[in-house]
Amino acid sequence: MRKILLVGGAGYVGSVLAEELLERGFAVKILDRLYFGDNGLREIRDRVELIPGDMRVVSPDVLQDVDAVVNVGGLSNDPTAEYNPKANYEMNTTASVQLAEMCQDVGVRRYVFASSCSVYDRGVGNDQNDFLQDETTEVDPRAAYSGSKRAAEKELLKMAGSNFCPVILRKGTIYGFSHRMRYDLVVNTFVKDALSKGYITIHYGGEMWRPLVDVRDVARAYIAVLRADEELVKGKILNISFQNMRISELALRVREALRDIGVDIDIRADYGYRGVRSYRVSAEEIQRALNFRPKVSIQESVQNMVKQIRNYGYDDFDNPRYYNIRWMRLLEEAAQIVAVTGSVFEAPTQEVAGERSEPAAVN
Repeated sequence: MRKILLVGGAGYVGSVLAEELLERGFAVKILDRLYFGDNGLREIRDRVELIPGDMRVVSPDVLQDVDAVVNVGGLSNDPTAEYNPKANYEMNTTASVQLAEMCQDVGVRRYVFASSCSVYDRGVGNDQNDFLQDETTEVDPRAAYSGSKRAAEKELLKMAGSNFCPVILRKGTIYGFSHRMRYDLVVNTFVKDALSKGYITIHYGGEMWRPLVDVRDVARAYIAVLRADEELVKGKILNISFQNMRISELALRVREALRDIGVDIDIRADYGYRGVRSYRVSAEEIQRALNFRPKVSIQESVQNMVKQIRNYGYDDFDNPRYYNIRWMRLLEEAAQIVAVTGSVFEAPTQEVAGERSEPAAVN
């Protein structure tokens, strides 16, 4: 297995996974809509085949010479999913299943799908719901994002058979540095606030649990699945988590890691309820099946994140590009304006300025 189609390969996880695949000798073809540009590929742009495109309208030609597909595309958090549930379902469910069917048709056997441990969310305030969940736990997520992931999982698992090997990776809350940086993930948000404000804020008193994992460990997990014997992973759901931790303890760990590199910060608690998520998961199944264990601790990741943020100048923390929902809203607003103005700087080509007697209607 040498050539991988990486759907969403210019994104937060995808760009890191692309680097890790290249380091291990894989050839990488990337399909990405490039909502966030191709800066995530800045270190490897000349070493990958990049196909700008939407995962909802994929030609079978994109699978030519491909040995396996890793799908980390689609909308990737609750705010963007809730902002446009239709697009969320089209990408995260419908397009993900259609791509798998296309793989079946052309003989690409292995298809690895990015799901989320958020399907386990049971909320806070009910101790009976606070237990360690694993891949056998019954789940029925209601949120737009986690619901779309679960719907795709069900359809993909039905496809497992002698000629097709779908694998589901449910990832915990990811942290760590990527060239397509995000500051809307809890550890990354803590680091951003520490560097920009001098303090971090824990909501709901930090009572909620979250499974956590570094982005490079996530990349390693995908590669472990790609390399594994088919019978070890076919039709399996695998949780990916370094450890479960309450957000209050997480804040203390981040503060300690920052203090070790000379960044002294405060922790502030907000006890207001904001619809927070809470869940704990077991990651023992992937350890048993593939002998895979995440390695990168929160402290190590935080310190590396600070170093890389400073090295690459990713300290313009208010830039909407680092926040999925803010960037999507900005793109949508810009698209509406450009639909009226045409090119931003080029002169119109079909009409001469001043010839219209009445202004065009704008809805």
